[in-house]
Amino acid sequence: MIGLLQRVASARVDVGGETVGAIGRGLLVLVCAEKGDDEASAARLLERLLGYRVFADDLGKMNLSLRDVGGGLLLVPQFTLAADTNSGNRPSFTPAAPPEAGRRLFDFIITRAAGLHADTASGRFGADMQVSLTNDGPVTFWLRVPPAAV
Repeated sequence: MIGLLQRVASARVDVGGETVGAIGRGLLVLVCAEKGDDEASAARLLERLLGYRVFADDLGKMNLSLRDVGGGLLLVPQFTLAADTNSGNRPSFTPAAPPEAGRRLFDFIITRAAGLHADTASGRFGADMQVSLTNDGPVTFWLRVPPAAV
């Protein structure tokens, strides 16, 4: 599982002119399932996201996690994070999980996140989404929990 997290002052996802997910201060995370990923890898990525220390403490150091600050979590499906860009001028998406598996794992991570973190929102799998954000910092990290098997 891949998570591209951005610390934001605010973020939202619109589909067809309707806002389907929005948060204030927190993390916008683009989420991608790779071939071989399962619920265990999705759960591990979520734990890392909730505990990753990217918010400043009183001394200005990144020592606080999303849990510590009580910020929002906006999860957005983004299969293109698994792109193989090693050759040519067109990405290959063969490392990405098939759509059915990607949807299942994205639904799993949303459901689990909502149970563990009250301020959770999401984009819509397979939809044409417009994502708006105010990046705070900017602070952006790429986290990956490797698939169990490929």
